[in-house]
Amino acid sequence: MSAYRRPTSLREALGLLAESPTPPLLLAGGTDIFPARAAGEAWMRPEARPLLDLSALPELAGLEDRGDHHRIGALVTWAALRKAALPPWFDALRQAAAQVGGAQVQNRGTLVGNLCNASPAADGVPPLLALDAEVELASPRGLRRLPLSGFILGNRRTALAPDEIATAVIVPKPTPGATARFEKLGARAYLVISIVAVAAVIEAEAGAITRARIAVGACSPVAQRLPALEAALAGLPPAAAAGAVRAEHLAALAPIDDVRATAEYRRQAALVLVRRALAMPAEARAA
Repeated sequence: MSAYRRPTSLREALGLLAESPTPPLLLAGGTDIFPARAAGEAWMRPEARPLLDLSALPELAGLEDRGDHHRIGALVTWAALRKAALPPWFDALRQAAAQVGGAQVQNRGTLVGNLCNASPAADGVPPLLALDAEVELASPRGLRRLPLSGFILGNRRTALAPDEIATAVIVPKPTPGATARFEKLGARAYLVISIVAVAAVIEAEAGAITRARIAVGACSPVAQRLPALEAALAGLPPAAAAGAVRAEHLAALAPIDDVRATAEYRRQAALVLVRRALAMPAEARAA
């Protein structure tokens, strides 16, 4: 494969991927790849791998309601997600989309690219973890799906095989009336890497929580669900959820000290943001 190719079908893209002697960089929006390449050039560490541009693949486009799930194609941008008419359980993802970078990044960057970049602070991961999302992967062998929790393996590491392309995110539908919320802490409101990010999805019936899903990002090598808290919230009135959160519910987190915050600050901030995410507006609790 030459230094740059832009196939027009998934079959062609998979063929080029298979025949390339050097594993290419898969390009969708480019908002992670191009800054990294520029930094490499500046520090005399040029990127030698070819580019396989996926932006012309129709199989990767579109956001569709497919009955029991939604399919978010790998070329769907943050701006498209932010503007889409989606059910309330997507509110956390849409709120995250409104806070990723600035307008330029939102118009070019893609949700699936954010997952494949596998940053511990990726804003798309907590909302999708809280929605039990799966990643759809294509290879010459066909399609397979992996739970998002099994797709991201660590800091910048995924389960994507060398001959695979991530083609979509699959989001199963929760019960009608499910609500969701996203909370993010950074050094400023926009154009910032998360210090902590939290997403919550709540399903309730007859005034009681039937299922809670809470995920925290930027506090571990991979964003984490909080199963102990989720179990503790079952059966409570939604209005009581925020008050039920205890520090021990966040024991699974493993924050680090870095230039943005200390581990202890992250742990305390995560506790505050989880409570804030569960303190949904009254109209959402009533739904």
